Amino acid sequence: MELFHAILYHTLSAMLTLFWLALFLRAILSWFDPTGEGWFSNLLYMITEPLIHPIRVLFEKKNWFQGTPLDVPFFVLVILVAILRGLLTFFR
Repeated sequence: MELFHAILYHTLSAMLTLFWLALFLRAILSWFDPTGEGWFSNLLYMITEPLIHPIRVLFEKKNWFQGTPLDVPFFVLVILVAILRGLLTFFR
């Protein structure tokens, strides 16, 4: 059972770390390729957008942060991933 917990912990930790890295790269790449037409931009979009989209829809439905220059749903997802990574480490 201990082996199962170790494998599960390391798998979840690696997935959250890779997803956080994809979010970070998407943010950095948006400065250099704002149109997002490159293949790498498309890859990062395909990885990250399925989790950003529901938050974005919720914010649009509630009219939260409309007209702001920042992508607030993106930052909310970054914070959620950071919290999940912290909880995973805490409950290890």
